[in-house]
Formats: sequence, C-alpha cells, structure tokens
Amino acid sequence: MSTAPQLVVHRDKELMAQAAAARLITKIVDAQASRGSASVVLTGGRNGNGLLAALAAAPARDAIDWSRIDLWWGDERFLPEGDPERNVTQAREALLDSVPVDPKRVHAMPASDGPHGTDVDAAAAAYAEVLARAAGPENHGPVPTFDVLMLGVGPDTHVASLFPELPAVRETDRTVVGVHGAPKPPPTRVTLTLPAIRAAREVWLLAAGEDKAQAAAIALSGAGEIQAPAAGAYGRSRTLWLLDGPAASQLPRSLYPPASP
Repeated sequence: MSTAPQLVVHRDKELMAQAAAARLITKIVDAQASRGSASVVLTGGRNGNGLLAALAAAPARDAIDWSRIDLWWGDERFLPEGDPERNVTQAREALLDSVPVDPKRVHAMPASDGPHGTDVDAAAAAYAEVLARAAGPENHGPVPTFDVLMLGVGPDTHVASLFPELPAVRETDRTVVGVHGAPKPPPTRVTLTLPAIRAAREVWLLAAGEDKAQAAAIALSGAGEIQAPAAGAYGRSRTLWLLDGPAASQLPRSLYPPASP
C-alpha cells in the first residue's frame, strides 16, 4: 500500500541538504536506540552527495554509532572500482572516509572489474543475494526493511536507475536488475527495483534546482510509475519529498506546507 507523500520545501539547496542531514542523523540514532542498528540506502547525484557532505560537516554526526549501521545503494554506475563516477567513490569522498564506519557493513554494488566481470546482470543478481542474506525473518521478504532509503529525482522523473518506460521500471519480481542502454551516461548500471524500494520504512526523494521542477510536478500529480518512476517510489510508513524552492516552483500551493526557515 502506498503512503501519501509528505512535502518539506526549503529556501535553497544548501539549507535543504543541511536539514535533510539533521533529519537523517535523528532517524539513524532513533533506529539504533530501538533496534540496535540502522539500515540506510544512499543515493548519488548532486543532491545525494550534498546531503552526505552536510552530514560530514554536522557536529551531531558523532551521535551516530557508525559501527552499527548498514549502508546500501539504490543504484550504481557499472564502472571499474574506484572510478570517480561511481556513487560509492563519491560517497567515500563526501562522508565515509571521515567516519568510523565498519567496512563490512558498507555494501557497495559490484564494479565492472569485479568477480562478475562485465556481466551486469550477474552483478545485479549477486547484489540481490547479498540483500536476501541480510533480510531477517522479521523482514518478510527478500530485502531488509531499510530505515531510510534516499533517492535523487532526475529531470525526467527517474529515480535510482529506473528510467521512464525502460524494462527495469516494469520489474515486479526481482529486487535488483542490470540496466542496459540507460538514456543518461554511463548506459550500463545496476539498480534496485520498485519492489525493493518499497520495502523501506521511509523513502525520501530529494529534488533541488529549477531543472527538477517539472519532474516533481509530474510525479506528484498522479502520474503512472512506468511513465514517471518517481511516482512509484514510496515507503511502508512514510514517503517524504525534500525540495528546495526552485524544485517546488511548479507544484500547486495546496500540496505543500509553508516553506521551512
């Protein structure tokens, strides 16, 4: 069952990143207090990396027990290990290299020079297996119940590497698939599918900048998920859209509360 999206609109992208980082710290600390550990799915792109950089700069980051958190990715560019375009490489630079995270709990998606070579479908299947092994009986499914799963929203309404009309957004059985011929370079990617995304307790969609305004308006106007993948991304208990003013500029005022300070 989908959860109705809640919207928070910030004045600019810097404020949005700082507020989202503060929100994420609170969510992780609460999860660790109630369940012993936390599970978070990271996203790349300018908004995802902006949030991670803001988290790295936040004094409250030390409230997190970094040894008791599992980090996953919503998608990855299928490039060699260490490639600067890989989401995990960017996440290490923005945050992970500066906090005492347990390397065994950082679950990067396979690289194109990894054990599966250039077979992106085998790499996707391997990541699906890692997720399945991490899912306990209480998760009732093939992936863990992530505490927070973050997604950047593309100008074409894509989330993770689920692009409008392409086969990956239509997938209903598998949790992770290889993407061939993505319209945005690089063309070969690994991505979680909508069923895996919807296993999360909370899904946060990040959109900042005027180039995201039309995508936000389409996704929040009742569009179908095949045409607008962002419309199909929702959490079990909460779906949160975090926007800046320019990204929210085409939304009807009735959709969102007064801007945050």
